[in-house]
Amino acid sequence: MQAEDIVTQKTQELCQAILDQPNLRSARQRISAFIADDRARGQYEALMTRGQALQQKQQQSQPLTGEEISDFEKQREALSSNPVARGFLEAQEELHHAQESIHSYVSKTIELGRLPTAEEMSEGESCGHGCGCH
Repeated sequence: MQAEDIVTQKTQELCQAILDQPNLRSARQRISAFIADDRARGQYEALMTRGQALQQKQQQSQPLTGEEISDFEKQREALSSNPVARGFLEAQEELHHAQESIHSYVSKTIELGRLPTAEEMSEGESCGHGCGCH
C-alpha cells in the first residue's frame, strides 16, 4: 500500500470517528432542526441582514440611531429565546471549535514532525480577548 493510500485510509477513519462522536452528531441534528424550521431561519436571516446593514452604515461613518440599535437588540433577543435558533447557534460554535481543534492538531503535527504534547497544544491557544481566532 502506498503512503498516500495509507494517509487517505487513516483520514477516512478519523472522519468516521468524528462523525461517530455523540456531541457532534447532536450538533448536526440541531442544525437540521433549524434548517427545517422556517420561523427560526427567518428570524436568523432577518437578524443577519439587519446586522450587516448596521455594520455597513457604521463603515460609511454614519451614526446609528438609538431606535436602530434597540430594534437590533430586540431581534437578537427574540432569536436567542427561540430554542431551535439557539440550538443552531450553539451547534455552529461546537462544530467550529471541533474543526479548529482538529486543524490545530494536524498543523502542529506537520510543523513538529511528530505528535504534539498536550502542553504544546495548549500553547498559544488563546491570543487574548477580541483577537477573533475563537
